[in-house]
Amino acid sequence: MIVQSLLGEFMHEAENTRKILNAIPDSALEYRPQPHLWSTGQLASHIAEVYNWYDPTFNLDEFDMGTYKYDKGDISKTANIVARFEENLDNARKVLEGAKDENMMTTWRMTMGGQDIFPAMPRAVVVRGFLFNHLYHHRGELVMHLRAGGHRVPGLYGPTYEESQQQQ
Repeated sequence: MIVQSLLGEFMHEAENTRKILNAIPDSALEYRPQPHLWSTGQLASHIAEVYNWYDPTFNLDEFDMGTYKYDKGDISKTANIVARFEENLDNARKVLEGAKDENMMTTWRMTMGGQDIFPAMPRAVVVRGFLFNHLYHHRGELVMHLRAGGHRVPGLYGPTYEESQQQQ
């Protein structure tokens, strides 16, 4: 029951992620609202990368970020980022479909160099916080990057302000 409910949300939210990634014009990829923030392309690449974390989250009891190899790929074109997202999404979906409810309360840890990054917690909590909510947070940042750069964004949970004004 736990895995089925997670899978439903996963599939629904994957469509929202796809919408926002596809809304990025290539001309916006280098934009950063402030010098210390990731560029739009880096942020979009990170969003696509989060789906790579499903396998270690579901299939390991400890995820050592110190040994994880992040490969953002070619972020010079939105199509490249979307292709990476689609590949990672498909792999993550397969991992989630293969998950078992009885493993969802198993203690899970994220470490780096032998030190806990997050306190140990049940895998179900990690999936909601580290995978799902983390992704939603970064999608929100991406919306703000696009809006700050003067670009339109799609409605994710209903129409955007601009879309609602067109309907009147």
